[in-house]
Amino acid sequence: MGNTDSVAVKTYVPPYQKDRWREHADRLGMSQSEFVRTMVQAGRRDFEVPDLTEREEAGEGGSSGLEPLVKDALDGEDGRSWDELLGAVTEDIEDRLEETLSDLQERNAIQYSGRAGGYRLVEDP
Repeated sequence: MGNTDSVAVKTYVPPYQKDRWREHADRLGMSQSEFVRTMVQAGRRDFEVPDLTEREEAGEGGSSGLEPLVKDALDGEDGRSWDELLGAVTEDIEDRLEETLSDLQERNAIQYSGRAGGYRLVEDP
């Protein structure tokens, strides 16, 4: 563990995923390498690194944390309907839910059972 030399690690992701990671890294003031390394380590520790930028902006505006997303969705637009805004601020929720469910299943924290009506927590033995 004492060796501090760096080595390259490669991964291949779809372009949209790389764009999301780059945008998130930029918001956190990190390089893409630093962001991926931090997220992998956070995932291994079973916690998320909070996005302090969004939390600070949400606190200043008194909103529920959606203010930065709404502003981004409206930036450069003449106008957007309720449905368009809803789609813009929730566009990646399905991907995030799928990833989370997959991670929880891999760790055997939840399981899917059609007989039980869907997903459920796995009880500790």
